[in-house]
Amino acid sequence: MNDLTDNPISATVDFSLDGVQHGFLKLPYSRDDSAWGAVMIPLTVVKRGQGPTALLTGGNHGDEYEGPVALSKLAQRLTAEEVSGRVIIIPFMNTPAFHAGRRTSPIDKGNLNRSFPGKPDGTVTEKIADYFRRTLLPLADIVLDIHSGGRTLDFLPFAACHVLPDKHQQAQCEAGMQAFNAPYSMRMLELDAGAMYDTAAEQQGKVFVTTELGGGGSSSARSVAIAERGVRNLLVHAGVLQGEVELRPTVMLDMPDGSCFVASEHDGLLEMCRDLGDQVRKGEVIARVHDIKRTGAAPVEYRAGRDGLLAARHFPGLVQCGDTLAVVAEMVG
Repeated sequence: MNDLTDNPISATVDFSLDGVQHGFLKLPYSRDDSAWGAVMIPLTVVKRGQGPTALLTGGNHGDEYEGPVALSKLAQRLTAEEVSGRVIIIPFMNTPAFHAGRRTSPIDKGNLNRSFPGKPDGTVTEKIADYFRRTLLPLADIVLDIHSGGRTLDFLPFAACHVLPDKHQQAQCEAGMQAFNAPYSMRMLELDAGAMYDTAAEQQGKVFVTTELGGGGSSSARSVAIAERGVRNLLVHAGVLQGEVELRPTVMLDMPDGSCFVASEHDGLLEMCRDLGDQVRKGEVIARVHDIKRTGAAPVEYRAGRDGLLAARHFPGLVQCGDTLAVVAEMVG
């Protein structure tokens, strides 16, 4: 990491101007089919006067669609007259991955959400991460990164925050999560948080909210509606939009430790024995993996490591050794 090196990304918008601007983050990228080409990351900036800045992102992973749909619609409709402060909308954060419909970039295989703090002279994905860390995050007061399960996972629809060392900051993040007001709200445990966008934002003291709103490599009318309502609620909560936060019942969940995760130790055919939202007991069989190389072999059973609610599951019918089969979250209150 070299903070003295300029990032090659340039914005075609002026973040300081009032009004509505649609433009790009332009990253020079010389390649076989375009010698002086660029990766063009679309963005919209809506600003009026003084006030907080909300940074809204989707498409951090390219096979997750609730964020791109909800934020594309917001970019079409939001007017400067509605805003007090500034909204920066980036629906397709990892644009190369999004265009390919893949979790990672086809250019460099980079997983943007595992590429922070990034490098201004690194790979395409590392340059994007560096620009967000050094240019966009410092502009923001509140950050929302909309995720879902992509092609390989499916989740109960939840907004999430993390347990943080700074309890005042954590309380602010939890308040944002509650304002988003998804059907479920999660204190989320990450398996490898060190290189995540979440961590980069939190290390700068930002109010950071994320989501998991379904999965399976598509979106639904319900999941998009949850995202749209949540975005509006969060902007109202932040003081960027006027109005009242629209609150509905939400179930509070917690992922206190690694016993929440059930991982496969075998390749094979997945049989889920419980569905998303089911309450399960510690030791209960929640999945089986069947041998696909021969018949007559007994399946391997996988059991819940704790009591709780089945909050996530592997989506495809085939699994590999090391895949997460399920996540069991603890119900709070």
